[in-house]
Amino acid sequence: MLFSRGGRTLRQVAKLARGVVTLCAVLGVLAYGAAALVTVADILGRRVGLPIEGVVDLVQLFVVTGAWLVMPFAFLTAAHVGVDLMIGILPQPLKVLLKIAGGVLTLGLLGLMLQQGYATFLTRTMFGDTSQQLGIPIAWYWYPLLIGMALSILAVLLELTDAQRGGAHHE
Repeated sequence: MLFSRGGRTLRQVAKLARGVVTLCAVLGVLAYGAAALVTVADILGRRVGLPIEGVVDLVQLFVVTGAWLVMPFAFLTAAHVGVDLMIGILPQPLKVLLKIAGGVLTLGLLGLMLQQGYATFLTRTMFGDTSQQLGIPIAWYWYPLLIGMALSILAVLLELTDAQRGGAHHE
């Protein structure tokens, strides 16, 4: 029973979902760190004749992974770019209404992006393409995008739930 005990189970699911989004953000930041480490190691390695083979493939994979896994956290925490110039002077009910309308529009856009991303993923991976230097399957570059996009939708849904309750963040 999802709504048992006054929504307690629903709150637990929301808390778990927030935890998954946060964990993915941590993994995304670690991926950025890995990109930096590989780059520095390659630079230092080249000085002594030991460059890292496939550094471009690795850095691209880490940066793509970082970007897409961190994005849902930005939606969850409203850390994305926003324009608050006029919002500050509006009454609270109107602010909530605008936040909900923006969230619904965002959901539509993210849904479309996920649909198109998945279609492109199927096309790009149809023939088993790999990266040029290390032969990393192209699908590995697409998994973070699809996961990040799906989790972004989840994050926006969580924020819409909070907005519907008047904007308070519920743990």
